[in-house]
Amino acid sequence: MLGRGLRVLGRAIRTEPRLFAIGTAGSSLFGLLVIANSFLVGAVIGRVVVPAFTEHRAGTGELGLIAAVFIGISVLRVASIFGRRLGAGFMQFRLQARYRRAVTRRYLSLPPAWHQRHATGTLLSNANSDVEAAFVPIAPLPFAVGTIVMILAAVVSLFLTDWVLAMVGVCLFPALFGLNLVYSRRMSPRQIRAQQLRAKVSAVAHESFDGALVVKTMGREADESQRFGVHVTELRDALISVGRLRGLFDPLMDSLPSVGTLAVLLLGAWRLQTGAISVGELVSVAFLFTVLAFPVRAIGWVVAELPRSVAGWERVQAVLAAEGDLAYGTAEPTVHGPAALTFDQVHFSYGEGPEVLHDVSFTVPAGRTVALVGATGSGKSTIASLAVRLVDPDSGTVAVDGTPLPELTEQALAATSALVPQIPFVFDDTVRGNVALERDAVDDARVWAALRLAEADGFVAKLPEALDTAVGERGTSLSGGQRQRLTLARALAGRPRLLVLDDATSAVDPRVEAAILASLRGNDAAASILVVAYRRATIALADEVVYLEDGKVVATGTHRHLMATEPGYLALVTAYEQAEAAEGVEP
Repeated sequence: MLGRGLRVLGRAIRTEPRLFAIGTAGSSLFGLLVIANSFLVGAVIGRVVVPAFTEHRAGTGELGLIAAVFIGISVLRVASIFGRRLGAGFMQFRLQARYRRAVTRRYLSLPPAWHQRHATGTLLSNANSDVEAAFVPIAPLPFAVGTIVMILAAVVSLFLTDWVLAMVGVCLFPALFGLNLVYSRRMSPRQIRAQQLRAKVSAVAHESFDGALVVKTMGREADESQRFGVHVTELRDALISVGRLRGLFDPLMDSLPSVGTLAVLLLGAWRLQTGAISVGELVSVAFLFTVLAFPVRAIGWVVAELPRSVAGWERVQAVLAAEGDLAYGTAEPTVHGPAALTFDQVHFSYGEGPEVLHDVSFTVPAGRTVALVGATGSGKSTIASLAVRLVDPDSGTVAVDGTPLPELTEQALAATSALVPQIPFVFDDTVRGNVALERDAVDDARVWAALRLAEADGFVAKLPEALDTAVGERGTSLSGGQRQRLTLARALAGRPRLLVLDDATSAVDPRVEAAILASLRGNDAAASILVVAYRRATIALADEVVYLEDGKVVATGTHRHLMATEPGYLALVTAYEQAEAAEGVEP
């Protein structure tokens, strides 16, 4: 653990060498001034105070000089403390900011499949508490390094003063380091478990808050509170265990310098009687041991936080080293206008699970609308994800205008296609902010145009502040249908050449849905459309239908043709229609 912790600190020092140098220089100066102050006190006692008692006199000039020297040392100590804290503080916060940005960038670069395997609360903990924990020892680190300089200087000073008293320091300092080593070994598993439980508590809390509506409507408040309480209790017990060990360690660290001071006084009295040292030297050494306790504890602070630092660092590195990136090519679109999408013998499975798509082949011709129809679990949403390259197929090819998606640049892919998912995500922002997403080319005119295509301009115009209306977290002030139309407008504002709708209008009225699809097809800058649909009215608007069963393309053709030739398709569409009529749809 000590070796792993030192490697983390070494990485931090190499990342911010200048700030570490500033903090260490200030701390080292502070340590040397502590030693100088100790010997100055001894000199004052031996050369001024003792003669003043024995000779009943005190020179004003000497007292003035002593006061000036003490003030000078105090000013330097203030400057050294400022430098130490400035360097350590800036170093710690810059490292935390750097790695929070790195973790967030890594999250954004990893595909959705990776995120689906990790709880959101755990990911939040990685970016927050784990990064913070990784660099907690940075704050006392320059102080600890300066303390080591101070200890070396103190040992040299002790030997120059008296070798017998120096041996007390030679015995004391290894004892302090040994105590820190034992403490580190015992603290390590406690800190690691506490850090793991922090992530677990964060994950459970996020899940409970995210599902607040379900919890409230199902009357599960007490059960969720109990579930959260179990994990909180485990974290509490783990932190109490850490606190107990620290409570035992801190008094021992405080007592060792005190024992050293007592030994110095006992041995010093004997050496004073033999004439080996003077009163001033004895006072200097004793005073030095009394002021060593606090700086030496800085080493203990670093060692105490190393297990937590290592635990946080390894969890952060697990994110930064995560595999699964989608590699992009260098190809740029050579065709303008609506894009043609082709699936050619595509097979796909999630991880080590069973294959969910089997030899899927179909085409979305440029400027045409193709509907994907199939029962739940038939692979419709997987095809939608493959179409915009959220995932790559195990085999086969997904291409736009004849170019396989992996050969396109990331920017070209983003500009070519857009996905509107079934479950809309609305940011805690204004309507304008949600549609424009701070894209330079998306001005208010384009925002309104996108809203009109999505049949959302009417309700937006009636909002209290129109485009400037804040919609709340996840769009809580909007209905389900309004949120879907807003996210559709967001995609349309980017003017994609291929629009993939994964049941993206399920919460709107069928008439509004028909108007949306009609608007999209009649738009001057019309895109090719791949739509996951289940309503008869929606399916009938498509130029072609791809009918799926169990991850296979069973048939393709017009809606009317499939209704006449495919009994399974007829039964499915009829069942969808009956279910819709029974449940009703949110306007």
